[in-house]
Amino acid sequence: MRRITWFLLLAFVFAMPWEYSLDLGNGVGDIARLLGLVVLLFAIPSILQSRGMRMPGPVQWITLGIFVWFCLTLFWSINPDETLMKVRGYFQELMIVWLLWEFVTTVEDLRTILRTWLAGSWVLAALTAFTFLTATAANRIRFMPIGQDPNDVARYLDLALPIAAYLLIAEDRWHWRLHALGYFPVALAAVILTASRAGVLVAVVTLLGSCLLLVMRYPRGFFASFLALGALSVAFLFTIPEGTIGRIATTLAQINGGDLNQRANIWQAGWTAFTEAPLIGTGAGTFVEAAGLSPIDTAHNTALSVAVEGGLIALMLGAAIASFALFSTWKARQPLRGALLTAFAVWLCLSMVGTTGESRKTWLLFGVMALAGRLCARPPDSESVPAAAPLCNGTHFGEPAQAL
Repeated sequence: MRRITWFLLLAFVFAMPWEYSLDLGNGVGDIARLLGLVVLLFAIPSILQSRGMRMPGPVQWITLGIFVWFCLTLFWSINPDETLMKVRGYFQELMIVWLLWEFVTTVEDLRTILRTWLAGSWVLAALTAFTFLTATAANRIRFMPIGQDPNDVARYLDLALPIAAYLLIAEDRWHWRLHALGYFPVALAAVILTASRAGVLVAVVTLLGSCLLLVMRYPRGFFASFLALGALSVAFLFTIPEGTIGRIATTLAQINGGDLNQRANIWQAGWTAFTEAPLIGTGAGTFVEAAGLSPIDTAHNTALSVAVEGGLIALMLGAAIASFALFSTWKARQPLRGALLTAFAVWLCLSMVGTTGESRKTWLLFGVMALAGRLCARPPDSESVPAAAPLCNGTHFGEPAQAL
């Protein structure tokens, strides 16, 4: 039963990056939602059959706490129906942290999760490229798979770049290294095709962070790969529409203008809504109604969204989750530590202009960060370990499962 649950968990992780591209309809929802329910159906009896549930860490307990708090907002929500629907979604998103903690038991398991995450991101990039190649409208500017938001596509592609950098360093088989190396040009091309200004800007920053990891380990190979990537990028620029490049070129103008594509007005409305219920919020999923915005709008800022819907209590719980995830990551060895810190920095930047708290990819990242500290902890004298010492390469540094 546990082995079946493990393979279902991998399928769940694989589907997360491109989940909205396969909506099964009829109340079932997207593919990741369905797989999440199936994983849960197998996970519960699997845990009951085992010797006990693994002792949760701080990230798991606080994640449970913020879920309970959002459930409680149902009692004072300005829109109970919307809150009830949002809480159902939160359960599937937050349970990822618990599932990873329970079923990922070795460093090799963790690496398999990261490979699967990257493979799912490959699918998202390929779907974006396919949309571009099959587009019929001559004046089309933005390209993204069916059912996806272009800004979300760019965001999720960016988030996997540091994962690819880590795998490129850590893998010892050529096909897995090719899996990681090939993602860089494909993902960068797909991000440009979305014409997401924030996505492209963060992609550049992420590439710099990823390059820092690579140049420290493979200096000569890095420069050769950098030149090849530059040549591919230049060749690609001649194939994409001028309108796409034109939209990306307005990034600095948007920043200098201070409006950020009308996000400033949304943030002002959100701040006003927050001041009306600063402690307990207006209820999960009620940001748009509380701020008086159009139903198609979002907060475009994760912290503001959490503060309006759950008040300062939810905001402090969210900050605690991020802090403990960072602390856990800092205990991990290089290069995993550097890759996950880079991924967190990417998430932090994107959360400032997007609502990422409701994304499964956010909780996948936090779950992996929590695992990194448990499975790949540095020994007490790690600062004196030579640079050539083995890194987090398959040895199980974690503690065995403990019964509650």
